[in-house]
Amino acid sequence: MRRGNRRLDIVLGLGAAALIIVPWYRIEGGFFGFKWLSAFPFSADAAPGVLQILQHGRSWLAGVVLLFLLCCLARLVRDPMRRGTLLASLGAVGLVFLSLQGLAIGFSGWTWAISENLFGMLSEGQPSMGAGAVLIALVFVLLFAFGLAERGVMKGDAFIVGSICILAFLVTVFVFYPIGSMFIASVQDFDGSFNPDGLIRNIQDPGIWSLACIAGEERCGVAWRTLLLALMTASGSTLLGLGFALVATRTRFPFKKGLRLLTVLPIITPPFVIGLALTLLFGRAGIITETLSSLLGIEPGRWLYGLTGIWIAQVLSFTPIAFLVLIGVVEGVSPSMEEASQTLRAGRWRTFWRVSLPLMKPGLANAFLIGFIESMADFGNPLVLGGTHGVLSTEIFFAVVGSQNDPSRAAVLAIVLLCFTLSAFLAQRLWLSGKSFATVTGKGDSGAHIALPRGLSIAAHVVVIPWMIFTVVVYGMILIGGFVKTWGLDNSLTLGHYVRAFSIDFSNGGIAWTGVAWNSFWTTMEIALVSAPLTAAVGLLTAYIIVRQKFVGRNVFEFALMMSFAIPGTVIGVSYIMAFNLPPVEMTGSALILVLCFVFRNMPVGVRGGIAAMSQLDKSLDEASLTLRADSFRTIRKVILPLLRPAITAALVYSFVRAITSISAVIFLVSAEYNMATSYIVGLVENGEYGVAIAYSSMLIVVMSIVIAGFQLVVGERRLRRENRVAGTSPAPSVPLGQEKTA
Repeated sequence: MRRGNRRLDIVLGLGAAALIIVPWYRIEGGFFGFKWLSAFPFSADAAPGVLQILQHGRSWLAGVVLLFLLCCLARLVRDPMRRGTLLASLGAVGLVFLSLQGLAIGFSGWTWAISENLFGMLSEGQPSMGAGAVLIALVFVLLFAFGLAERGVMKGDAFIVGSICILAFLVTVFVFYPIGSMFIASVQDFDGSFNPDGLIRNIQDPGIWSLACIAGEERCGVAWRTLLLALMTASGSTLLGLGFALVATRTRFPFKKGLRLLTVLPIITPPFVIGLALTLLFGRAGIITETLSSLLGIEPGRWLYGLTGIWIAQVLSFTPIAFLVLIGVVEGVSPSMEEASQTLRAGRWRTFWRVSLPLMKPGLANAFLIGFIESMADFGNPLVLGGTHGVLSTEIFFAVVGSQNDPSRAAVLAIVLLCFTLSAFLAQRLWLSGKSFATVTGKGDSGAHIALPRGLSIAAHVVVIPWMIFTVVVYGMILIGGFVKTWGLDNSLTLGHYVRAFSIDFSNGGIAWTGVAWNSFWTTMEIALVSAPLTAAVGLLTAYIIVRQKFVGRNVFEFALMMSFAIPGTVIGVSYIMAFNLPPVEMTGSALILVLCFVFRNMPVGVRGGIAAMSQLDKSLDEASLTLRADSFRTIRKVILPLLRPAITAALVYSFVRAITSISAVIFLVSAEYNMATSYIVGLVENGEYGVAIAYSSMLIVVMSIVIAGFQLVVGERRLRRENRVAGTSPAPSVPLGQEKTA
């Protein structure tokens, strides 16, 4: 009880600071610039909430202060059940009231006509919420959570209840609110009045649902075309990812380190660069196309521009993601189970098919789901290689920023995409429901993985080795392009592109970053390094809650998190602009909106990877820690996290590289002050500076490879009382469970 009271007192202290000490409204130039200190606390721009009421006439904030004071009085109630009821009720009411007053009152007064009719005109409005308002909102959420915990929800575990409430609040604000803002705009006229005609017209468009290809015609509706492509990409990337994981962990393949590097390269490359490299290889004027034409007399075709080319580029791009998800699952299969199967006279094929592969089902299902969603949301590859065969993401882009300027059509296409994603999500849930895949139980588990069946090993090598060669060729084209004056026209070598992008001048006793790319480069690195740990932390915490905790709405909660990943980045970018360009929350043009976009866009990968890895950790590990009176936070920190090192590495790597290589959402959110690398490269391509664009992309690949290696070194490698070796080699002495070695 003392700990609960102390925790509650800290939160109430933060609430008092939010109302008395911290500026209530948004500070121009940023809160952490601290330029507001000169005008604090009496200026209308920098005054805290209490002074906004007393000095600046914003009387509507008195309701927030009153509800907080009632929460302070509820703290004095001795009965835990009554205190919990009061805190939960007042916290919920306070959060709703704060949200409503922020939505109802804008810069110039009421934003809703009904409010003006009920309460009359306002002499002045209010700016967007700032640090004080955001802090008091979080305080109300925590008070609500602590109230539920005191009433015994989740066995009174305040950390778990608080985590669920905070995550639900953040997902509501940064996923549902912006998407809802965009959908509301789709049924409004330019004056804000309700008009669903555009929505009805677009949902009946035969260009979306046409099945003409079944009748023998060439073109299918964009919905079916996108669905077919997503199924093909998810299947191909999952099978290839499994092949890579098996070769890397179950064979004596001599180039395993090179294999791991090649599987990472496609995801650390801007997507349009892979499309450009494929065009230079297989386009009508591509190197391979012209070589085959001269040798065999084959007339150059346009087969690359369409679903075939997009599929090749997407499989090349998304196989590494499947590999990152699957390698931890493949390594986590218990050797003792495989040895038990062989002891019962099962052969290698039967052991793999009946024992090893079924234990990999969570990873396979998650890899397929991520590949499916990635294909649905992909924007760069279809834009470069799609030609006239558009998919949902590119159609949404052109509906928003093209000559159509039709938000209703963009909303309809986004709804169709969500329906496909929801179907895949439910299918995955049904396939895995009611089954256990735990292989790490805390008991002794010495031994080595059995070698792959000979036929399977040959098949994996036959697939993996050509794909490695193909990847090397693609990246060779990318690297060579940075040293060629003009691709396809003047192939003489030069360093001019790198000099123009990354030149440095040592003058006046200091370093001057004179290259044209440095500004966007440093901005990109800072934002990526901030967003990656946040994304991994939030994603893995969410995975722990979903796998280990049972609460009402858990399935809805999980799908809500995946929804931000399923929606094309184009829609995310546009919806963030619509939602966060005006009160109550204004962030456009700032670094914060980029960080938040990356966190909630990329978090689902950490969630899915964490769920796949945690499905193999027996619940007895948690229960033993809790039995020894450790709380949930200590259990996660001391027991769960050391066993989730592959998932942590995957989440860090993926979120970091996506923050750098993302284009579809970023292109709407960058500003002159915060310009990201991908949007800058797109500008170079639009200006015809292909050499500088390739040089910049090559530098990003090198830098991301170094940072990824650093992540793996810091996080280390999980060790489960066994060497990750193939049977037939002498195992080293076992290491106790939970003890790790660094990579």
